[in-house]
Amino acid sequence: MQFVITAYDGEGMLDKRMEVRPLHLEGMERLKKHLIAAGGLLDDEGKLKGSALIMEFQNREELDKYLANEIYAKEHVWDKITVERMNVVYARGEKVGK
Repeated sequence: MQFVITAYDGEGMLDKRMEVRPLHLEGMERLKKHLIAAGGLLDDEGKLKGSALIMEFQNREELDKYLANEIYAKEHVWDKITVERMNVVYARGEKVGK
């Protein structure tokens, strides 16, 4: 199953985000087999305000396990997280689904 995760940072969490970002990136590297796309959401000034991820897991329980161990969630950088199932049809300009 593919999921799109949108996570918005809490107020005043930019410094904390940057502090734990290396651990977040290490986690992304370990999970790259599940990762379709990921990046930071930017405000009007170009500052990070959250994250958007498209990931693939066998089921929602696996995704929830990832989220429970994600450093941005554990350190309360992310304040609001939404998860929706997604059907990825194209990735990097190539058809990957139906």
